[in-house]
Amino acid sequence: MIKDPSLHKFDDRTELLAHRIFEYVLGRIRMAPPPLDGPLTQAELTAATGDMITSYGLGYDEAFRLFREVLAPACISSDHPRYLSFVPTAPSEAATLFDLVVSASSIYGDWWLEGAGAIHAENETLRWLAGLAGFPAGAGGTFISGGTSGNLAALTTARETWRRHHHEGRRTPLAIAAAGSAHSSVRLAAKVLDIDVIGVEGDERGRLTAGALRKTLDAMNAADGVEVFAVVASGGATNAGVVDDLAGAAEVCHERGMWLHVDAAYGGAALCSTIGRPLFAGIERADSFVIDPHKWLFSPFDCAALVYRQPGLARQALTQHAEYLETLEVNYEWNPSDFAIHMTRRVRGLPLWFSLASHGTAAYDRAVTHSILLAKEAARMIEATPCLQLVMEPELSVVLFRRLGWTPEQYQAWSDDVLARGLALVVPTVYNGETVLRFCFVNPLTTSDDVQLILDALA
Repeated sequence: MIKDPSLHKFDDRTELLAHRIFEYVLGRIRMAPPPLDGPLTQAELTAATGDMITSYGLGYDEAFRLFREVLAPACISSDHPRYLSFVPTAPSEAATLFDLVVSASSIYGDWWLEGAGAIHAENETLRWLAGLAGFPAGAGGTFISGGTSGNLAALTTARETWRRHHHEGRRTPLAIAAAGSAHSSVRLAAKVLDIDVIGVEGDERGRLTAGALRKTLDAMNAADGVEVFAVVASGGATNAGVVDDLAGAAEVCHERGMWLHVDAAYGGAALCSTIGRPLFAGIERADSFVIDPHKWLFSPFDCAALVYRQPGLARQALTQHAEYLETLEVNYEWNPSDFAIHMTRRVRGLPLWFSLASHGTAAYDRAVTHSILLAKEAARMIEATPCLQLVMEPELSVVLFRRLGWTPEQYQAWSDDVLARGLALVVPTVYNGETVLRFCFVNPLTTSDDVQLILDALA
């Protein structure tokens, strides 16, 4: 059979494309700020692009033109300093550029045999995160796509560990406990695992506390046959930015032999902040945690760090076995495939490693601390604006506030308008049944001047 080199060859046209792509990347990084842009309808995009997938191919020039001129402008730039909705991202230039290196290097990140050097760098980064949380030297895990996958893997490990300790053949109905402020992915993980979620009433800020957890579990003891094997605590609830009573949850879990998993996908980055770390007292007693570096540790999408106190428990629960894999299990030092529900993994932790190794941990402390301080400053600015009212004092970098007298429809109309004008992305949320506005700060380039522009638009 004659080989077909049409897809895999480096010629003059490919080299020209490379230069154009590098020029585009440099131009995008230089933008200050980048364009906010916004979505188009399916009909508008179809009309603008025509048939993009054809038998003959459009060629490099036309395909790249479509991306630059049509597709990219129909996406919102989540690193814009006034993108303050959901949880934004703000990858460092070092991390963004190194992501290109990762893609070009074709490194397979599941097994030590094929990716030892890259996995070693990732593991050093995971050890830094584990150290921030006060985990022991043997702690470890892997980088995966996001907090949803991390929560699922951690709870699968917790369930399998519980079963081993409580007669593996027994199939008692199982459940996890979490406050209502827990991320939606916790409920999704429970759905996938076919287990119940036992709701724990939150305090006045929505936090899970030791007292409420004990009360809920004591009530469960009288229920028929359901056993709670794990507690999920939030290390920064996504909607309100509050941190659960981690020390209290850890104490209850220790008393009752339950697994404690901390979902710190958004807020866990504050562990590297001098002023943020005290909020996480007790996380050192957890069994696992997840932090998303693409949220607040300045990495590109998609990157989450999943860390176990005893990674051997995850290996027992999650290692895949097949005839063609046995040699990898015999000859390995650390296979990331053993610690989550995945295979064919890119080494997505390397951009964080490169940025962290290049800039140092002190720079990360300053960058994360900036957003915490900005949230406090924004709260004071809101209090000084007559038509606005602060909902609660911020803990991390989320600020909830209301526009007095507005209906949900008015909130949405205002949000749509400021996005259409390219001013900001600030969308309404619901807190305790009330529609309010929410800022989420993670970008070190966001300033109080940006906040003031948005508050002026509300006034």
